Amino acid sequence: MIVTTTPGVDGFKIVEYKGIVFGEVIAGVNVIKDMVAGLSNFFGGRSSTYEDELIQARQQAVAEMQQRAAQMGANAVVGVDIDYEVLGADNGMLMVTASGTAVVIQ
Repeated sequence: MIVTTTPGVDGFKIVEYKGIVFGEVIAGVNVIKDMVAGLSNFFGGRSSTYEDELIQARQQAVAEMQQRAAQMGANAVVGVDIDYEVLGADNGMLMVTASGTAVVIQ
């Protein structure tokens, strides 16, 4: 399945619009990972712990969006947007949402 942030796919024609599709993932960072990330914050530098969680959540959200598009009969998703939010009383949850328009291209 082709997934793109552009409104179309070069070399292909959109022949049918199936609708808007979403993929949502809410991920929590456990206490141990949070402590390791806190050390990076204290001493400076990048937090590979949080970066890995973010990458995994984004990949899962896009995969879920693709699966839903395929269930609708689409073979591509165009106009994809990925959003990030922090949730929870202590901001300990990360929500990643991928959305786009499911289409059939030829």
